[in-house]
Amino acid sequence: MIQFRIQPDSEIPASNQLFNQIRFAIACRQYPPGYKLPSTRALAMHTGLHRNTISKVYRQLEEDGFVESLAGSGIYVRTQGHEGGGRVQYPIVKKQAEDAYKLVQKALDEMLSQGYSLNQARELFLGEIDWRLRCSAQVLVAVPSHDIGAGELMVYELELSLNIPVQLVAMEELTAVLDKTNSATVVTSRYFISDVEAIAAPKAVRVIPLDIYDYSKELDLLKTLPKQNCVGIVSLSSGIARAAEVILHGLRGDELLIMTAQPKDAYKLQAIVKRAEVIISDQASFAIVHAAVQASLEDIIRPPKLIKVENYIGAQSINLLKRELGLG
Repeated sequence: MIQFRIQPDSEIPASNQLFNQIRFAIACRQYPPGYKLPSTRALAMHTGLHRNTISKVYRQLEEDGFVESLAGSGIYVRTQGHEGGGRVQYPIVKKQAEDAYKLVQKALDEMLSQGYSLNQARELFLGEIDWRLRCSAQVLVAVPSHDIGAGELMVYELELSLNIPVQLVAMEELTAVLDKTNSATVVTSRYFISDVEAIAAPKAVRVIPLDIYDYSKELDLLKTLPKQNCVGIVSLSSGIARAAEVILHGLRGDELLIMTAQPKDAYKLQAIVKRAEVIISDQASFAIVHAAVQASLEDIIRPPKLIKVENYIGAQSINLLKRELGLG
């Protein structure tokens, strides 16, 4: 689990540091749907923050749709969109046929015990299968236009994993796109799920949230870097770069210099190449970063260490999406 750390003397407000760290924990599923957040008292003891500050952060998380408050119980991570966990996948491989039959039989027996007739069960099964077939025909990735790079990352990885075309749509244009279709699946990062759900719900279009990679290996490395090292972060997503900057500041304070850039910003990228000891890049940006380093070898004494992050989307999330779309 992520360990929340607050730099009290930072220019970044403590509430902003904590908000970004909790939101990251939710987005990468370290805090999964239904997870109970620490009490304000427990988190105050851990972080040194006043309970009022923590309550303010929790209220903001609730207003943004990440958590929900249950009276007398606590604060829980909200189930978002069409959560696909736990649904049955029907294999067609011959040696698995017997197990598949047992799964179908068990589900049918359960429905009959609940009072459904055989005809009703049949219609429900066929309706769900038809729904999934129609929805898998068109997959839309929706993100806000100010972080369209996050969508480009998702499309890049989804097309590699799903082997189907995936369409990128700016959130501001999603209503117009959905007006032209009656069968689609919209996917987005948990960072944006509440806003996307609000647009898609009136259209009766399902929305599936994608968990982002938890970056645990990369964070462990950065915890061990010597003080005064410079770390470059290059990503198509400006939002991920900003969040990483805040989270790393929470971990190391001013011990590390953090520089960020998008691959299309040649000036900032060149500055990172010349200054950083370590550069962390997403998979889609890595070739550009590597080329920039190679082009600058004559101008730098020691080339930076390059780290390619293989995923933006969590592997489990990809597998759940495949299952929801009926892709194996």
